[in-house]
Amino acid sequence: MPLNSDTPIILAIETSCDDTAAAVLYNGKMLANIVATQKIHEQYGGVIPELASRAHQQNIVPVVQAALDKAGKTISELSAIAYTQGPGLIGSLLVGAQFAKGLSLALNIPTIGVNHLHAHIGAHYLNEYPPKFPFLCLLVSGGHTQIVKVNSHLEMEIIGSTIDDAAGEAFDKAAKMIGLPYPGGPLIDQYAMLGNPLAYPFPIAKLAGYDYSFSGLKTSILYFLQKRRTLDVHFIENNRNDICASIRYTIIKTLLQTLERAADDLNIQEIGIAGGVSANSLLRDELTKLGIKKQWKTHIPAFEYCTDNAGMIGILGHYQYLSGDFANINAKPFARGH
Repeated sequence: MPLNSDTPIILAIETSCDDTAAAVLYNGKMLANIVATQKIHEQYGGVIPELASRAHQQNIVPVVQAALDKAGKTISELSAIAYTQGPGLIGSLLVGAQFAKGLSLALNIPTIGVNHLHAHIGAHYLNEYPPKFPFLCLLVSGGHTQIVKVNSHLEMEIIGSTIDDAAGEAFDKAAKMIGLPYPGGPLIDQYAMLGNPLAYPFPIAKLAGYDYSFSGLKTSILYFLQKRRTLDVHFIENNRNDICASIRYTIIKTLLQTLERAADDLNIQEIGIAGGVSANSLLRDELTKLGIKKQWKTHIPAFEYCTDNAGMIGILGHYQYLSGDFANINAKPFARGH
């Protein structure tokens, strides 16, 4: 297959969950980043895998075309196609992977299978001033919570992770207990801005090493709400802002205290955050404050690169392209990953 390593033009496709996304990058620079969000899942309180994969089939062609049009490029100019290989919903992953492979065969260009979690971290490479290696990245999403030591563009080492639930899941499950619609994490953030974060103290799990645990916090919130509602049936409605503020404060404090300990132990002062929860306003503010206190150089992604998007797939795909890391055309996407 023909390669142009000097100025590669890469089409990136992201279909790991319920967002159909496509991006076009020229020599590592973003030209277009298009996302089509599926609203149908809101009525079910969560993502329905079968509906997600069907929606991807409907959206992928127009989304890819929109990205090419915005970038001012045609498919004949592409050097490679990067796609999300996993982790994610297997049906959703298959749509993106098979589309990428079919197009690559038609154009006689290579495909690049990209790890979705690594790509969230790689979103930092899109910044004008990316982190210097090595740096620590707190990767926080609905399905994962990890502290990753990033040694190079493609070399990443997990040094801590959740032993049960992810921080994003804790946000969403707490929101459901409060009666907020899906997705509830961003709504907790909004209500919390109006509340007292110290109104209701919740436990913070302290584990050995740099691991996390949020299952105990979810149980604590459940029992707390049940007890208070037996005394006042309108307790949640009358105290929603304070409840949300207290939950948000506990989760963010849990995340940052372990990150701080890891940074101190490893003597690393380049610190970043990534993943959907990195859009949380308190996490962004508190990381900035902690960075000033610790004299860190903190890196916070733009909002458009926090949630699932193809730009992050494309930039990691760019570096995989330069290293010659191409996918086997017969490779299958994986529902699970590290």
